[in-house]
Amino acid sequence: MLEPVDHDVVIVGGGMVGASLAIALSATPLKVALLEAVPFRSQSQPSYDDRALALAYGTRRIFGGMGLWPALAPQVTPIERIHISDRGHFGATRLDRRDAEVEALGYVAESRVVGAVVAERLTQLSKLTVLCPATVTDVVLDSNGAEVVVKEGEMQRRLRCRLVVAADGATSTVRELLGIAMQRWEYGQTAIITNVTPDRPHGNRAYERFTDSGPLALLPMSDNRYSVVWTVRADYATRVLAMDDAAFLAALQTRAGRRIGHLIKVGRRRDYPLAMVRAREHVRPRLALIGNAAHTLHPVAGQGFNLGVRDVAVLAEVLSDAAAAGQDIGALEVLQRYAAWRQRDHLKMIAFTDGLARVFANPLWPVRAVRNMSMVMVDLLPPLKQVLTRHTMGLAGKLPRLARGLSLQGTRDESV
Repeated sequence: MLEPVDHDVVIVGGGMVGASLAIALSATPLKVALLEAVPFRSQSQPSYDDRALALAYGTRRIFGGMGLWPALAPQVTPIERIHISDRGHFGATRLDRRDAEVEALGYVAESRVVGAVVAERLTQLSKLTVLCPATVTDVVLDSNGAEVVVKEGEMQRRLRCRLVVAADGATSTVRELLGIAMQRWEYGQTAIITNVTPDRPHGNRAYERFTDSGPLALLPMSDNRYSVVWTVRADYATRVLAMDDAAFLAALQTRAGRRIGHLIKVGRRRDYPLAMVRAREHVRPRLALIGNAAHTLHPVAGQGFNLGVRDVAVLAEVLSDAAAAGQDIGALEVLQRYAAWRQRDHLKMIAFTDGLARVFANPLWPVRAVRNMSMVMVDLLPPLKQVLTRHTMGLAGKLPRLARGLSLQGTRDESV
């Protein structure tokens, strides 16, 4: 007989991945608490410097099944084509939504917009308990349940639950408190994030361009902007950040080429050192890790956030099915279903992004020749292009119900 609990699930981390899980679980009878250390803020006024998220087509489906897509759809920019090239070499691959017979290969949304839609939906969930700001100071797991110790201002609370979900990011407090080891690989690279405006319409085309300093991604945004993720060597990042706008645009133009038009405006620049990080354990009895608490990828191909959203879809389905069957949702045998299901996608995406970062950074001419021939083959052979397109869209492998355009209960989502 299980002991009484305050909640079935306590989600630590109220960012977009943790909050998405809370929304997904609202379709189940489970009683959920969401803890967030940083006060929620709503920035109603748009900014040129808004951070952007690349949303895969599979993520659109998941958000549709959670009821979020109708509010997001008018505020996103569709990606209709993707041009992949190797700067200074002949190889190129072109992906087109028409070949996949979909409205878009993916979408670009300002983080602010996605955050506002998610936050608004949280306020509509009557069964959800939100504690914010609330800092987790301890987590105790045992055979009958888990206890999360939370500090709210000067007050301390103890929440008893069946399952703790760590969704508290790459520097996860839960992971640290429980001593979960990490695999980490430093790339010696830094991502420079900004927005730029060209002098011609972007036409909803995205570019992934591999250069001698690292990959460069340009994603079409609203107001004819591109969101830029420019990977440079760590020792060069300081120089790039110190450039005035004209010098920065000239340097970026040299790397991007002329297909995008002439760059005429740039926003504020931010830098992020890059590393591949993966938790050695994704589940324990009474514990599951999702999103960046479980894995952090190289930004090439823009798959990190989408991988976290797929974690949400799978965990929500596993917990929903377990609850419907009268099973203990925090039992290891239940959580191992989530871990086993997600392992292949995690390893595949880590290998894909890490492999691209390494192969295209290799200056040896035999490697350059092979990678350029590979891009030409993918471009010319429809079966290979279809495989790459499905991976890019987040539709490869075993898909949870939400990613198949169904609700958590298995009914058809008409928004897809």
